[in-house]
Amino acid sequence: MNPALGLLVFLGTLLYAYAEALVKLLLPAKRKAVRGELVLVTGAARGLGRATAREFARRQSRLVLWDVEAHGLKETATECEGLGATVHTFVVDCSKREEIYSAAEKVKKDIGDVSILVNNAGVITAADLLSTQDHQIEKMFEVNILAHIWTTRAFLPTMMKNNHGHIVTVASAAGQFVTSFMVAYCASKFAAVGFHKALTEELSSLGKDGIKTTCLCPVFMNTGFVKNPSTRLGKILEVDEVVKALMEGILTNQKMVFVPPQLSFALLSEMLIPERASNVLKKLTDVKFDAVVGHGSNQ
Repeated sequence: MNPALGLLVFLGTLLYAYAEALVKLLLPAKRKAVRGELVLVTGAARGLGRATAREFARRQSRLVLWDVEAHGLKETATECEGLGATVHTFVVDCSKREEIYSAAEKVKKDIGDVSILVNNAGVITAADLLSTQDHQIEKMFEVNILAHIWTTRAFLPTMMKNNHGHIVTVASAAGQFVTSFMVAYCASKFAAVGFHKALTEELSSLGKDGIKTTCLCPVFMNTGFVKNPSTRLGKILEVDEVVKALMEGILTNQKMVFVPPQLSFALLSEMLIPERASNVLKKLTDVKFDAVVGHGSNQ
């Protein structure tokens, strides 16, 4: 294409995209139905995973719940069954590829085709890089990103065959913004966000427009994973408000869900504001939490 013509096409597309975004902002979004869909949620024993499972149960989805914690998994299943959902549970250690593939085969053989995959399982160690143990770093990458890849590879072929499905990546604001004393965790969550974006692009290139993707990036949640978090940015999020935003994103096929929504503007400002001013702004936010600092390398 002629460069001048290409520029005109780009500008025309840009104006159309802005107009389309404005219309979507003013009009109520169309929500899809998930009744009867087979939904698999990893890390479903507590926290966001349990709350997400409950939301799908309320919408009469069929549920497959995975977690390494058997007792919490059973409690989640009981709650979801009380809401009228059909529930199947599997004790799975998402840090182990073999367990993921084995459980996936059982799901496909005994239950059916997963059409909505919620990759929620996650682990965190709050410590400076040298105090974070090798096995803790490995675990964060195994659960926070590699597990996403293994589960997606297990269930994506059928979604592609049917050109129908939804893959949800539960990441974090730490996958968009760096935080001291969470180097390995931030790295794993940046990888999760990158996985979501690259997978979204690949599905588009393959013409699989019936498979949707959503990535969730919340700030600190009141789940107990991080001890005593605080920030001047606002209150620590409750799980229910985060899962409400996530479900809205899934039902309306949003690609990125920031909680709170202002995070998207913060991401833009980080790219536009000079580094010196950005550093001052970060200090003003005063993000704090309990972390192990200064204990030296511990392998």
